[in-house]
Formats: sequence, structure tokens, C-alpha cells
Amino acid sequence: MDDLKQASRRRASFGATMKAVLWSFFGVRGKRGYEQDAARLNPLHVLIAGVIAAALLVLGLLLVVKLVLAQA
Repeated sequence: MDDLKQASRRRASFGATMKAVLWSFFGVRGKRGYEQDAARLNPLHVLIAGVIAAALLVLGLLLVVKLVLAQA
């Protein structure tokens, strides 16, 4: 339980959190970068950023499909 409280006190900017999440979506992340993120990022912020990024990805894909089907 103390580990969870300690992890929730981590401070990283929202931009840094989004950057880490987007790198993970891309699938390329070095070991050193991962370790730095694991030490700095708040797990709750990572979860929220992941949901936002996933929603944007799905909306982007739907937009591309609509555009392609509209021209077909």
C-alpha cells in the first residue's frame, strides 16, 4: 500500500506523461528511457493519458476510413 502512495506522489508534467505513452504506442522505447519514466511518472496520470491516446487513435482511424470510403 505504501508503494502505491509513493507512486501517486511522483511529479512529471502532463507533456512528459503523454510523450511516454505515445512512445509506448509506437513500440520503440529504450531501456534507459523506460527506467526514467518508471521512476518519474504517476501511474494514474499514465492511465489517463493512455485512455486519451487510445481514444484519439480510434477517432483518427475512423476519420481515415470515412475519408477513404467517401472517395470510393
